[in-house]
Amino acid sequence: MKVLQGLEPQNVFDFFEQICAIPHTSRHEKALSDFCVAFAKERALEHMQDEMGNVIIVKEATPGYEDAEPLMIQGHLDMVGDKTDECDLDLEKDGLRLRVDGDFISAEGTTLGGDDGIAIAYALAILDAQDIPHPRIEAVMTVSEEIGLLGATAIDLSICRGKRLLNIDSEVEGVLTVGCAGGRRAYCRIPVRRVKMQGIDVQLRLEGLLGGHSGTEIDKGRVNACVELGRFLALLREKTEYGLAELSGGVKDNVIPKSAGARIVLGQKAIDVLKATAAEFERQMYSEYGTADPDLRLVVDEHGPCELAVLDEDSLGLALDALNLMPNGVQSMSADLPGLVETSLNMGTAMLEEGELRLNESIRSSVTSAKEQMARKVQMLIRRLGGTVEFSGDYPAWPYAKDSKLREICVELFEKQYGRKPEVTVIHAGLECGILSDKIKDLDCISLGPDLLDIHTPQERMPIASVARTWEYLKAILAYK
Repeated sequence: MKVLQGLEPQNVFDFFEQICAIPHTSRHEKALSDFCVAFAKERALEHMQDEMGNVIIVKEATPGYEDAEPLMIQGHLDMVGDKTDECDLDLEKDGLRLRVDGDFISAEGTTLGGDDGIAIAYALAILDAQDIPHPRIEAVMTVSEEIGLLGATAIDLSICRGKRLLNIDSEVEGVLTVGCAGGRRAYCRIPVRRVKMQGIDVQLRLEGLLGGHSGTEIDKGRVNACVELGRFLALLREKTEYGLAELSGGVKDNVIPKSAGARIVLGQKAIDVLKATAAEFERQMYSEYGTADPDLRLVVDEHGPCELAVLDEDSLGLALDALNLMPNGVQSMSADLPGLVETSLNMGTAMLEEGELRLNESIRSSVTSAKEQMARKVQMLIRRLGGTVEFSGDYPAWPYAKDSKLREICVELFEKQYGRKPEVTVIHAGLECGILSDKIKDLDCISLGPDLLDIHTPQERMPIASVARTWEYLKAILAYK
């Protein structure tokens, strides 16, 4: 028996469960892309699939809507794959283990992928239905959104006739998004040298953190595990000598790291200093982050005598400088839109390899010049430390449009269904609307979706009732003339 069987709207949840059974983390969406193509072929729908795996499926208008303006429905095929330390799934190869708890759907030990699996489920349910009136539908399904909106950048929209786009990639029901920040990824590499060192092998792990989406949660004051582990290592270096053999943290550039670990070598006499420094560090962390991240902890495990290749003194200094001097978190707030983060940077992953330290950063800003300046700062710092920076995944901001017929329709229909006005807003997270607007002149865009809680974390959950209400709202938008 299917986990979501019996939930309404049945067709939406059936497609969502099928999607969740197919691995579809970023760069591994091929199977889900092929699933959507097979869906289109079975129903004799016009479709396109490109080399990246982007898919467009077209369904012609129902009777009475032949002269209505086409509507593009858009979402992305990939999900952020994160899991708890105890979870045994390989998210590049295994499907999710869904569960229902009251009104909430979640996945056991992993992210749910409601961002943006629910958009694909809605689109397939619309394309599959025979009883929903609608204009020509052009369902645009992109790949690699979570790692820089790569699919949207590459997709060819020439088969699309629509000048209206409904992006289903927002996570708060009742909020209509009409603009977003632009972004860029920075991949930093700093060469390091190693020497042999004998001493006590100690594993450090900063864990118990919430993490979260670097666009929607960057202003929540949560701990970045990579940054703060670097802070502890710098504090420890002030107290005693040690060697750094390993360091790693984070899972994706656009996810606030919820754990990070290091392996160090130090003398037996320094163990007490290490423990005292760890206790002091935890007190500092609770003082600064106890409200936003109450379960944080620094775990110290001794593993006995060893001889390991550790960073030499100069390389250790470079690594600690990079971890501690790299800008991170909110850099500025918008002066025009109160409460909106204007510019931010997230150290998404850190990895110490044999000959280099790798830091991957996600830069966001709703102001192009501020985004460029943030990238410039990163490059200047890394160059000073003897390293290099490669930028990729650059995408434009989606500016607020003063006039939008689609926005007027969506606001009107929301008030009719919900009996209240929706919130119309601009967000700091990146959406594909800006890129797609560059491809189709005068494209009228809006983004909406059901509630999704704690996205990009293993605590992610999706309220069943919100999915159902949003489905009724979508059908009303489709039927509007």
